[in-house]
Amino acid sequence: MRYYIALVHQDGQSAFGVQFPDVPGCFSAADDMNDLIANASEALALHLEGEGLPDARPLDALRTDPEIAEELARGAFLVAVPYISLTGRTVKANITMDAGLKEAATAVADARGLTLSSYLADLARRDIAGK
Repeated sequence: MRYYIALVHQDGQSAFGVQFPDVPGCFSAADDMNDLIANASEALALHLEGEGLPDARPLDALRTDPEIAEELARGAFLVAVPYISLTGRTVKANITMDAGLKEAATAVADARGLTLSSYLADLARRDIAGK
């Protein structure tokens, strides 16, 4: 899996602002730190949709970048954000699980107006993105 390093900053009680030094023009935000990685991962996927993937600099190279070092000195921090390619193409997967677990998952999916497949795919995406 490919990761991009994001620079995160927050002014006072504002939302967390996220930018990707190696992906110019890609920004995200989150009111809650628990949503930061998932929101940033989604922004990254949407921004890079149909584009060539830019090179991601190693963490040490980013830390020594003068502009980033200045932001870090002011209280910003760096996080690794997974890039999950959203191809728009679905594929069939055969999975095995306990019958009771499948029944419970199907009930939750039904209550949310989702298919079991879309429910499980959403859970996987959220888990990979750290939410």
